[in-house]
Amino acid sequence: MPKTALITGITGQDGAYLAEYLVKQGYVVHGIKRRSSSFNTDRIDHLYQDPHTENRNFILHYGDMTDSLNLTRIIGDIQPDEIYNLAAQSHVKVSFDTPEYTANVDGLGTLRILEAVRMLNLISKTRIYQASTSELYGLVQEVPQNEKTPFYPRSPYAVAKLYAYWISVNYREAYGMHVSNGILFNHESPVRGETFVTRKITRAVSKIALSNQRELYLGNLSAKRDWGHAKDYVRAMYLILQQEKPSDYVIATGVTTSVREFVRLAFASIGVDVVFTGEGLKETAVITAVDKSLFCQKVSEEAYDKFVKRIGEVVVGVDPNYFRPTEVDLLIGDPTKSKTKLGWEPEYDLHALIEDMMLGDMILMKKEDYLMKGGYRVLNYFE
Repeated sequence: MPKTALITGITGQDGAYLAEYLVKQGYVVHGIKRRSSSFNTDRIDHLYQDPHTENRNFILHYGDMTDSLNLTRIIGDIQPDEIYNLAAQSHVKVSFDTPEYTANVDGLGTLRILEAVRMLNLISKTRIYQASTSELYGLVQEVPQNEKTPFYPRSPYAVAKLYAYWISVNYREAYGMHVSNGILFNHESPVRGETFVTRKITRAVSKIALSNQRELYLGNLSAKRDWGHAKDYVRAMYLILQQEKPSDYVIATGVTTSVREFVRLAFASIGVDVVFTGEGLKETAVITAVDKSLFCQKVSEEAYDKFVKRIGEVVVGVDPNYFRPTEVDLLIGDPTKSKTKLGWEPEYDLHALIEDMMLGDMILMKKEDYLMKGGYRVLNYFE
């Protein structure tokens, strides 16, 4: 019999990639999505199967992390071998605006999953993966950060995730549950949410290249993050639940890069050189040169003729509205345990990640550009 997995947050970046990966591994995958008046399934539409199809291996359920009765019913009906709890209000800046909701979903939502498995007597059957975050380290106490580094959360999101981390450890120790935390550092992809800084950058660079946007505004350009590809990280989630004994793992690349450098590399991927000048709120980036051959290959000759006239113009600025009340300046993970215990190795480095994201957004922005010029709208994240 194939294994059965339940994924909360299946419509998100990680949920979509994990569902695709598990289906390829032969799993029957169940996902929980919130009810909405508009569809929010773009990332998983390619996996959809009509309810009338026999022997379906991909099934969606309406549910919400704030509804314990609903979660308990779904888990009881499915009797999953594995649960991947990926659902969260995961935007750090937004968590300052919605702290109570973030705590309810990210913190208590995890408790609801654990209690459901306990009360349904599924402890010996069901393994649970809890999505933890590098934001737990916040004001970092050591560099790099590993599984033993003390936590110092700096946002309502991180504090809620801290509760989820420790309640998972508590249920593991108190009830013998197979619960593991994956402390994932920043992981991105072409289907990353559009308000997250990396996707905001690649979308904006693509629009600027097509002359459909003049300037990109960001917050702390000096913030450093350990960025990897979500495809690599969902593979690590799977490996964590295949271990005989539950444990907690840092999943990271071990390389840190500033937001400023990410911007520079995104522009460089399409043949555009930008130089940053100034400090603080007055820091800007100016176009200094364009590689015609690379730009025409990645964008178009038509766009080049218009874009090359912008050499010398400012394309990046700083907006104080994008600063966090309490900033996290440096995150860099030590993946030694995940590499030695899980045999996990990332396949994408930062350059490959940016190339993949820029390719996806150039396709998307070209389609939107075509629409603005009177063409037909065709959007496909997985093209």
